[in-house]
Amino acid sequence: MEDHKLTDKLWAEEYESPLGRLQLCSEDGKRLSEIRLPRESAAAGQMPGLDQQPLFSLTRRWLDGYFAGRQPDFQLPLALKGTAFQQQVWELLLQIPYGQAVSYGTVAGQLAAKRGRASSARAVGGAVGRNPVPIVVPCHRVLGQDGSLTGYSGGLDIKIQLLRLEGIPFR
Repeated sequence: MEDHKLTDKLWAEEYESPLGRLQLCSEDGKRLSEIRLPRESAAAGQMPGLDQQPLFSLTRRWLDGYFAGRQPDFQLPLALKGTAFQQQVWELLLQIPYGQAVSYGTVAGQLAAKRGRASSARAVGGAVGRNPVPIVVPCHRVLGQDGSLTGYSGGLDIKIQLLRLEGIPFR
């Protein structure tokens, strides 16, 4: 667990998970803006003295519970940057219950009902793939219409591990 300042506006801390080393990022120190999965993590210079950062401490507690197989009982403060469409999709992902999965088509239908106009499952898939806070915003819970695995930014091996952790069946 190391703290880093990636740029003047982005702080990060490493978290050792069963998936490998994750990088937790925040632009303001108060809201989580990114979780970089092992394949996405970038090297950064160490910034000492931030190990008491309340956001990272809270995020570690959330992740510790999650990886212990428990449904998190609190939400993390998030700062998700994306288009209005992406934000709406990510909002819907946050509503998928722990241990359950939905299809891209289901999310597209929910989004269409919310927006009053049709959204394609493919467009939803694009937004899901750009989720900056995987695991916390549970994009791994979105499957193909028949329950099949689809792409995952961190790799299908990680998606499989997350689905198995939550007991979610897939094809």
